[in-house]
Parts: sequence; C-alpha cells; structure tokens
Amino acid sequence: MPPPPSDRFDDISASPGRVGAHRAENPRVLAWTTLLWASVATIVLIVVGIFASLVFQGQIVLFPAPAPTVSASPAAPAVVDTSFTVLVLNGTPEEGQATLVKDELLANGWAEDNVLAGNAGDRAFPLTTVYYAEAEAEGAARGLAGLIGASEVVLDPEYPLPGTPATQLTVVLGMDRVEADPAVDPPEPAEE
Repeated sequence: MPPPPSDRFDDISASPGRVGAHRAENPRVLAWTTLLWASVATIVLIVVGIFASLVFQGQIVLFPAPAPTVSASPAAPAVVDTSFTVLVLNGTPEEGQATLVKDELLANGWAEDNVLAGNAGDRAFPLTTVYYAEAEAEGAARGLAGLIGASEVVLDPEYPLPGTPATQLTVVLGMDRVEADPAVDPPEPAEE
C-alpha cells in the first residue's frame, strides 16, 4: 500500500505544549468558592424557613395593628363619706397602729360599728394604701386616703372580703406611716 499523501497536519509536533491550558480554571479555587456559596445559600434558606414558620404559627406578626390609645379617666374628686365601712389593717411591726387610725376615723364622724381594726398578714407593707372594690367608691377612697395620709388608692375587686358590705374600704398601714410618725419613733437622746 502506498504511503498516504502528505498534508499540513503532518508538520505539527505530537506534544504541542500548553495549547489552550491558559483558559482552564484552577480547580482548588473553584472548590472553595463553591463550598462558600453553598454554605451561604444553606444559611439563608434555614433563616428564611424559620422566619416563615414563625409567621405561619402567628408568633411573629408582620403588620401589627396599632394599639388603641387609652385615655386615662380623670380621678374622682375626694369625698369623705362616713357611710362606708372601713377595715384598718396594721401592716407594720409597730403594735397599735390600726387602733390609732381607728380612733382618728371615729373622731372624724365614723360610727363605732363601721370601723374595724386588725393586723395584716404582712408586717412590712411598704406604703399605706386604701383599697376599694367598685369604681363608684373611688371618691370615698380618695377622701379617706387624704384624711389618714395614705400614699396610694387602688381599685381591687378582691375587696371587700366575702361576708362584708360592698361599701367597704380597706386600709393597709405601711412602713411609710411608721417612719414618718415621730411619736412612734422618738429620737434617741444625745450622748454627753
């Protein structure tokens, strides 16, 4: 068989060197970049999934309705009303404080049967407070607080206790009354 005819490809060497190698990507850089992008995509998908599940469960509200503004109702004017039954509880460690307030109320027009005195369960109550059970009694509670020097007036449906009239005010004497009363806590004599 005769030899094949020669053509232009016969002059090319068998190992051309780096022909086309300059266009190839570096495989190590590609692996780290791929790993980084995969990690970022995984984190983003997890965060979006958690957020979507919280929104779906109602634990996150995207567009909350604005809270209605509640205007404070004006306080009832203070009125001293001796028709209310008053329970005075001593919330201080000083004995006889409830009896002193009872005597003060009797001197201001309350009937003997309408003022009860006793000890509170807490003997270190911080502030003297007048409690009332119904909103209609706020004026009488404020009047009583002004009369005895109470620091706070609180609407509390737990008062009055069962078996007592609905027109009962409860006074819990606090440590502020004992500390402010010089007759209860006389100054110590100076040393010579």
